[in-house]
Amino acid sequence: MGMFEGKKGLILGVANDRSIAWAVANTILQQGGECGFSHLPDREDDEKKRNRKRVEKAIGKFSAGHPPAFLEPLDVQNDQNIESIMKVAADKFGKIDFLLHSIAFAHPNDLGGDTIDTSREGFKMAMDISAFSLIAVCKAAQPILSDNASVLCMSYFGGEKIVPGYNVMGICKAALDASMRYLAFDMGPAGVRVNALSAGPIKSISGIGAGVGKMLKMYEHVAPMGRNVTNQEVGESGAFLLSDMASGITGELMHVDCGYNAMGSPGRLTDLIDAK
Repeated sequence: MGMFEGKKGLILGVANDRSIAWAVANTILQQGGECGFSHLPDREDDEKKRNRKRVEKAIGKFSAGHPPAFLEPLDVQNDQNIESIMKVAADKFGKIDFLLHSIAFAHPNDLGGDTIDTSREGFKMAMDISAFSLIAVCKAAQPILSDNASVLCMSYFGGEKIVPGYNVMGICKAALDASMRYLAFDMGPAGVRVNALSAGPIKSISGIGAGVGKMLKMYEHVAPMGRNVTNQEVGESGAFLLSDMASGITGELMHVDCGYNAMGSPGRLTDLIDAK
């Protein structure tokens, strides 16, 4: 019997089968859970429905256990759209036991340039999608969250320390982390836990957009474990935080990065520098 047997929930933010959100969802499904999914809305002129197809391809790879309960478009800048997906979840599940928020976006012009050059409109959009959306989603989900439900959002070390190239998204992640903690306080009396997971670099769409390629080699040399984290490790850690096994954990930012965040120096990377 899996640790999610009889549990139902929402997975918001799967982009494709390399997404961290999918790694978490895959673990939940393997452990007997039932998931409803969202996808980015497709443009009206996109007859191929590319965003939906990418998520369908990812969740279609899972054949055993419970099949996906539903797949709905979600624009987190639209409160009516958020309410709509919660209604779908309520109609299908009644109550939900877990909610994964894995949503972030910044315009490439703002993400790729120096932080000081971030546009006002780009900043507002990035914060709305990447940080405020957690508050909006939690508020809309309140009526359907079961007792002892768990909410998890996806963060990154760039919200705690300077990571060149992460720029405005680092500011958004800092706001997301703070939002998570205050939501943990607000929702705690109802038995709902709210946590964040900070993964090391992963070759996801968002990771590639943030220049993860250069970071993978550095993490490999600096992290105490001498390697990068895997999608499976991140997925299992995220599932743990969403499970009853983490019933005493809330307001927590868990790092899953092979220990990189614990380092106060470049560590073994200095060996390479000294060798030159």
